[in-house]
Amino acid sequence: MKIINHRLEGEGIKIIGSPNRNGLLEPDVIVIHYTAGPDLESTIQTFTDQTQRVSAHLVIDRNGTLVQMVPFDVIAWHAGESSFGDRVGLNKYSIGIEIVNAGRLTKSGDVYLAWFGKEYQEAEVMTGIHRNESVPSYWHRYTEKQIAVARKVCMLLVQTYQIQYILGHEEISPGRKIDPGPAFPLDKFRDKILHPNRDQDEPAKEISPIYGMVTPEKLNIRSEPVFGDNRVANPLMKDQKVKITEASDEWYKVAVEIEGWVLKEHINTSV
Repeated sequence: MKIINHRLEGEGIKIIGSPNRNGLLEPDVIVIHYTAGPDLESTIQTFTDQTQRVSAHLVIDRNGTLVQMVPFDVIAWHAGESSFGDRVGLNKYSIGIEIVNAGRLTKSGDVYLAWFGKEYQEAEVMTGIHRNESVPSYWHRYTEKQIAVARKVCMLLVQTYQIQYILGHEEISPGRKIDPGPAFPLDKFRDKILHPNRDQDEPAKEISPIYGMVTPEKLNIRSEPVFGDNRVANPLMKDQKVKITEASDEWYKVAVEIEGWVLKEHINTSV
């Protein structure tokens, strides 16, 4: 993947122009959004509709497909009413990245519903507290591929442009917008991109070994406690017993035949 004349080039990258744009852009901010829609096609339809008056520079599909809709040196209409520091109207300063995700969900029986009526299964859902709220709610999970692609493209943008900030829409329009929401690991994501040589994460804590059981049907085990990081073995299986040797934020380091990191929420330690 590379940037030539302010456009992405690489395998699998699509260019679909949006008419919803204006003016030249010298970006120093990246703004992360979710689409709050069912799929890539509906997002493209919205961003190519002049009556909608909305667009973004990039859209990342569930399978990691990238679609560029506005060149990086042209203003896209993604931020709306927004502010950060002493700036107002972040469209004039930022590259907008939309990630296909339904956003907040509501539980209905054994399924979870998006505002547009689509149903999601429990494996696609997480419970989390939004940074601007105080009570937990249900959120559509991002795929590993989406987060990995978003990281790769943001690193390329930082190398190419004078990017100083990576922000969520929720941070520049608090009270009005809630994307990308708690399912996206925004704080760790931007810290690893903007400060690659600085580790600000809470250090892992060694603990006396305890044991737990895997609760989902399959659970990925990773080399580091980071969403989208490399998997180090085949997935752990439901009811598999694991030894927990370290804890860090929302992750456990577990030992089976090898050691790796898993999300705490998927381990039952009351066994």
